[in-house]
Amino acid sequence: MSISDLASAELDLSNICGWPRHLQLALSSLIGVVVLVAGYFLVISGQLEQLEQRRSMETELKQELEQKQLLASNFDAYQEQNKVMRDMFNNMLQQLPGKAEIAELLVDISQAGIGNGLEFQLFKPQQEQLKEFYAELPIQIRVVGTYHQFGKFISDTAALSRIVTLHNISIRKAGKEDASKLVMDLTARTYRYLSEEEQKKIRKERKEGKK
Repeated sequence: MSISDLASAELDLSNICGWPRHLQLALSSLIGVVVLVAGYFLVISGQLEQLEQRRSMETELKQELEQKQLLASNFDAYQEQNKVMRDMFNNMLQQLPGKAEIAELLVDISQAGIGNGLEFQLFKPQQEQLKEFYAELPIQIRVVGTYHQFGKFISDTAALSRIVTLHNISIRKAGKEDASKLVMDLTARTYRYLSEEEQKKIRKERKEGKK
């Protein structure tokens, strides 16, 4: 049978078994291709997407595992570093005066000025500023003296056993009467550690304030 004969032949779809053998094979091949293509788009393509997602997750999990292995290998070093930081923190806390020691510290600051020949025009403690676990006490100070006396006062204040920091320092001439005298304004800040009761009270007040 020629190709032209096949083209003109009337094929009965209800009787495929009666078709020529080579047409049956061609139809079977065509159906097989259609099934494969449909299977790819309906099944395999979705599975390939899932496979790609699994590979991406595998990469992320490997990176997470490597990070955790790194942390585990350095765990002892982290513990040692944490211990050093706790010791440093405790040492700093010991330098913070308690509430009963604040008055004594204020006397020490004023004596550091008087002992270096400074004349106090202002020594005014301000309202305490409460933080998480400590309180900050600003003190406005104005003294009259010389550069040398100012330097000694600042040095002696920094050498006190308790933490005192100096801020907003400004120096100007005292006046025409005595050109050697200068006026220094500054804010000294000292700090005290809050007791457990005070810390609890602050946390309670802040919690109630957020409601």
